[in-house]
Amino acid sequence: MIFLKKLVALVTAVLLLITGCSAGAKTSSKYSKYTYEFLGAFDTMIQFMGYAENEKQFEDMSRKGQTRFEELHKLYDIYNTYEGINNVKTINDNAGIKPVEVKQELIDVILFSKDWYKKTGSKINIALGPVLSIWHDYREKGKENPAEAKLPDLEILKRAALKTDLDKVAIDTAKRTVFLSEAGMRLDLGAVAKGYATELVAKELMKAGYTSFIINSGGNVRVVGAPRDGTRSKWGIGIQDPNTSTGIHSDTNLETVFMTDASLVTSGDYQRYYEVNGQRIHHIIDPVTLMPPYYYRSVTIMTKDSGVADFIDTAAFILPYEQSRALIESIEGIDALWVMPDGSIRVTDNMKKMLKNLGGASSK
Repeated sequence: MIFLKKLVALVTAVLLLITGCSAGAKTSSKYSKYTYEFLGAFDTMIQFMGYAENEKQFEDMSRKGQTRFEELHKLYDIYNTYEGINNVKTINDNAGIKPVEVKQELIDVILFSKDWYKKTGSKINIALGPVLSIWHDYREKGKENPAEAKLPDLEILKRAALKTDLDKVAIDTAKRTVFLSEAGMRLDLGAVAKGYATELVAKELMKAGYTSFIINSGGNVRVVGAPRDGTRSKWGIGIQDPNTSTGIHSDTNLETVFMTDASLVTSGDYQRYYEVNGQRIHHIIDPVTLMPPYYYRSVTIMTKDSGVADFIDTAAFILPYEQSRALIESIEGIDALWVMPDGSIRVTDNMKKMLKNLGGASSK
């Protein structure tokens, strides 16, 4: 399903409000603003928004992006098989059996995840699939039949956790194969796939000559260049208010970040969840406790690379505040905003300068 339209005022994205020109503002004579949206890849609405000289130019860019998102979705999919494609499901199906030859994009994201696993103190493990698959099944059953919703037994989760050794994910870069050396192992790229794919698409579109656009892939926002409306030097990206968000839809924004050539990714307890005895059980699982953490309502990460932002965001969400902030401050070029359970906000100094309300920032 695809939508394409020319814009002259504000654009409301599916997950975040992306502020455009002020009401009544005029765009430059050479460029107009457009959006292009489609459903399917990564099970979310993906939106391209930006400036182009004409509708065809923008649509050509967006269709290239859509095609690439759809290719990457198939590669990173853990649930479905596709003719002629060895994907993550293929790797999982062959755990303890044989190495699987895959495309370079899949090798790259696994190597990326192993590298950042070490950089984040082993907090986000793409081999946690056996544990996450149990939670997925309980969440789906709980949503289908709320009266019988329940938590997985901790002993079942602990047994599954025995099959999550990332060192047993063997990669042969020369042969381009991935092998899960123990039966029962299972990769899950959920903490990184969407952000990593968004970064790949953004870079490929930039290489093709496109220089003023935003990709919003279900809340993973990647900003390229500046708005070409002749008045602004930064895009305004809204951060959802967890207290007024329902499912994946946001009613109001908590803050607006003014930024260019960067990524903004948010993890929250309101995005995917089910309820057990009135308690919200969200989808982000701590690999140590094997349970959802409840330190925050949401955590937003801002940095250059969308894949890094996605990975770091999950790591920051599962750590208590002091440890979470220490992690963010230990990595150059990473900023964060934490929404605490009581609704209060904590933010790194550099990010505060870019916020409309807390920092007095603007799009100029």
